Amino acid sequence: MEEVAFTMQLRPGVAVEYPRRHEEIWPELSAVLQQAGIRDYSIFLDEASGKLFAIQKRIPNHTADELPMQEVMQRWWAYMADLMETNPDNSPIVTPLRRVFHQS
Repeated sequence: MEEVAFTMQLRPGVAVEYPRRHEEIWPELSAVLQQAGIRDYSIFLDEASGKLFAIQKRIPNHTADELPMQEVMQRWWAYMADLMETNPDNSPIVTPLRRVFHQS
């Protein structure tokens, strides 16, 4: 299983709304993430900075790189764009993280 970690940034004042929207994640979005091979996806919030830390676990031969072309993904990004720092296509600005330590 591949693990991918990255950060994103919330806009000020939306720390309550961001998790609320995820509690109501659209079933069709969950299905697309599952179909893309994402088997575990967690997002953590540093409330002091508004920084989000995300970890995805992906199966071998996943298709997660194709998610930006999915219509439901684009709709989700538009829905979340008012809460996050985004690119012109509404996708969140993502900073990939390099693993420096792991113990299992």
